[in-house]
Amino acid sequence: MTTTAISRKWHTTAEVAEMLGFSLSKTKMLVLTGEIRSVKIGRNRRILPAWVDEYVNRCTAGAERWSV
Repeated sequence: MTTTAISRKWHTTAEVAEMLGFSLSKTKMLVLTGEIRSVKIGRNRRILPAWVDEYVNRCTAGAERWSV
């Protein structure tokens, strides 16, 4: 018998807030304004790991322009 590990496909808003080191309210605002993409499944918002990466990449790309 083989065991297959299933990696997480979705994150909650609270999990993303923790990953980014942001408050839950700030993360919810980023989701509501579309800065972090999400989908609504039932009553809950879910965020793909790639969408978190997209947000981080946009933030760091902006920071790189200002660093000298």
